[in-house]
Formats: sequence, C-alpha cells, structure tokens
Amino acid sequence: MKRLIPNTITCLNLLCGTLAVVMALNPEVVAWGISARDWAFILIGAAAVFDFCDGFSARILKAYSPMGKELDSLSDLVSFGIAPAMLVLSLMLSCAAVKWVALVALLIVVCGALRLAKFNVDTRQTTSFIGLPIPANAIFWIGTLAWIDVHGYPGDVVMCLLVVALSLLMVSEIKMFSLKFATYGVRENLRRYVIIFAAVFFILTDGLAGFAWTIVLYLLISLFGKRTDPDAAD
Repeated sequence: MKRLIPNTITCLNLLCGTLAVVMALNPEVVAWGISARDWAFILIGAAAVFDFCDGFSARILKAYSPMGKELDSLSDLVSFGIAPAMLVLSLMLSCAAVKWVALVALLIVVCGALRLAKFNVDTRQTTSFIGLPIPANAIFWIGTLAWIDVHGYPGDVVMCLLVVALSLLMVSEIKMFSLKFATYGVRENLRRYVIIFAAVFFILTDGLAGFAWTIVLYLLISLFGKRTDPDAAD
C-alpha cells in the first residue's frame, strides 16, 4: 500500500501535464477568467509540486520501486517536455513569419526524452545532474513566454536559437548541481540559497519572467561557480 502513495502523486503530475498540453493547444479558451495559456503555466507549476512530493513521499515511506522510477520519467516527459513544447509551438504558430519553423519546438520533446532516459541509466547523476534537468527547462519556458507577453515576439531566429540551445543543454555533458538539500548549512548549500533568494528577487521585480532569469543564473553558477563554492564536489 505504501508504494501506491508516491505513484498516485506521480499520476497527479501526469494528469496536470496532460491538461497543460490541452490548454496549450487551445489558446483561445478562457476558463474562470483565466486564459488557457495561463492555465497551462499553473498546471505545469502544479506538476512540479507533485514531482517534488512524489520523491519526498517515497523517501519518507521508503517506498522506492522500479515502476515508480519509470512512471516518474514518463510523467516528467509530458509535464516538462511536451507541455512547454506545445506552448512554444502554439506561440510560434501565431507569431512566426514562417509558420513551419514552429516545428523546431518539437526538439524540446526529443531532447527531453533523451535527457530522462540518460538520467535513468547514468550512475554519475546520484547527487548532481549531467545536463539541464527537464523541470528547469519547463521553468525557463514559462518565464520566457511571460517575458514575450510584455516585450513582444523576438523573431523566428531568436526563438529557434533559444529552442535549440535549451534542448542541447538538456542532453549536454555539463555538470549541474542539484537543488535538493541534504543539510541546511549555509556553507555547503551556498549555491542553493543563492538560487532561492535570486528567484524571489527576480519574480518580485519581473513577474513570471523572473523564472527565466533564475534558470539563466542556475546555468551560470553551474558553469562558473565551482571555483568559489565549497559544495562544488557534489
């Protein structure tokens, strides 16, 4: 019975991701005064909460299972790969000068699947990540689309470059630190606290677009912060 709890939470992640895909593909819908795209943002955020809670509950209950691991990856692909890809696809179809370039958004799904498959078999990724985690990819796109709402569509070339860059980062060999806390000391978690406080600052000053800046900072700290961070060995 204990194994059912984390798997049920994972299924809620999957359900939220699937509903986010539906909303992303129906941008004209407005429900309870909220646009379909904003609903997609909310649902992806809810999926991220469930994604955290399923792992947390599995650790607390010691209810790990091979099925749970595979279910988690499948759910993450939908919630953090397909859903943001459909949001980007929908935006580009409505704004792009050349409509077929919107298909580049499907690269997010392909690289997201490769990233998750790699994570499941890569023994190097026990305390850190190799490549951009797929939830971080989704968070980046929520922030970027919110930025576009305010500042306007940046053009087909910029959008294609962003899609290709973020997709390749997911399957790259760049070592990135995990945001999970084993302890709560400042010295060993300096990078994590920096990201948390920066995220709050960015969101307060730039709204949802702050999520994109948070992921950019996460990338920069992962790439260049190891010389000064005592936690760089993870």
